[in-house]
Amino acid sequence: MVEHVHVFDARGVAKRLRHAAIFGALESLGDGEVMRFVNDHDPLPLLSQLRQRYGEQVSIAYVSRDSGDIVIDFTICLGAGAAAPADEVAQGGCGGGGGGCGCSSGL
Repeated sequence: MVEHVHVFDARGVAKRLRHAAIFGALESLGDGEVMRFVNDHDPLPLLSQLRQRYGEQVSIAYVSRDSGDIVIDFTICLGAGAAAPADEVAQGGCGGGGGGCGCSSGL
């Protein structure tokens, strides 16, 4: 049973700030803690960015994948493989809505 679950409801965050807020929230968690992400759409571009930026140090598991009701648990796994190289990390962010980020396009 997971004891340290922190809910992050992305629906209440301005679209252009979402990815930066999500990265900041994840980086504030400790090993074994979980951020339960809630959104109204499936954030596939975000998931790709998370994999590039954090590698295996953030586990991604869908709790609910119903249309309009997406819930994903992001678990911090600091003992896992190293994060992506620095040059990939620099490219991973959406820059507040640039780069074709699906979460910032009003989907």
